[in-house]
Amino acid sequence: MEVYGLIGAGLVFGLGALGAGIGNGLIFSKTVEGISRQPELRGTLTATAFIGVGLVEAMPIISLVLAFMWSA
Repeated sequence: MEVYGLIGAGLVFGLGALGAGIGNGLIFSKTVEGISRQPELRGTLTATAFIGVGLVEAMPIISLVLAFMWSA
């Protein structure tokens, strides 16, 4: 195994996880802000937030697969 491939795989997975963490934080901060402005939309905003988190969490999963492919 080449050491540069392992370093690249670690960077890919680390940056993917970092981006997902930032994205999740932004989604939930805006959800809480929306609920505080219009409490009657709590159910709709919460459902939309969880759908958004599901989409954002696809990025670290894809980066993990790429990291495994490049490190092999």
